[in-house]
Amino acid sequence: MMNTPEENFAALGLNLPPAPKPLGVYKPCLIDGKYLYVSGHGTVKDDKSLIIGRIGETINMEDGKMAARQVGLAILSTIKTNLGSLDKVKRVIKVLGMVNCTPDFEKHPFIINGCSELFAKVWGEDNGIGVRSAVGMGSLPDNIPVEIEALFELV
Repeated sequence: MMNTPEENFAALGLNLPPAPKPLGVYKPCLIDGKYLYVSGHGTVKDDKSLIIGRIGETINMEDGKMAARQVGLAILSTIKTNLGSLDKVKRVIKVLGMVNCTPDFEKHPFIINGCSELFAKVWGEDNGIGVRSAVGMGSLPDNIPVEIEALFELV
């Protein structure tokens, strides 16, 4: 018997940071029929502070990947806060990962794997891996290293 997303997350032993509050005029997530759209999330930590820095300048690749995992945790927190349970999500449809990096940095997919690997562990490889883009940006809000938005299918 397969575990639920909630059981899978619990088995990882990770903490969810507080669900971030919008810093502009937008909703953190929106349900349209059977789809959940999640706005771009940043690197919110458990104490509500942000991971700050630029990959290839002040942050190395491994720490960048961990920053992307932290963004994934913030997205999970928003899902749980707004829907009540990760079990209400059937699968990941799409992930857009934006990397604040130096112009010569070329390993954007490696960074965004931090989030994608987390989702694959929560929803399993069949449902936790969707389509994805990983792109470099000249800057991101508050100098965060990673911002990610996602689209999910609901149960």
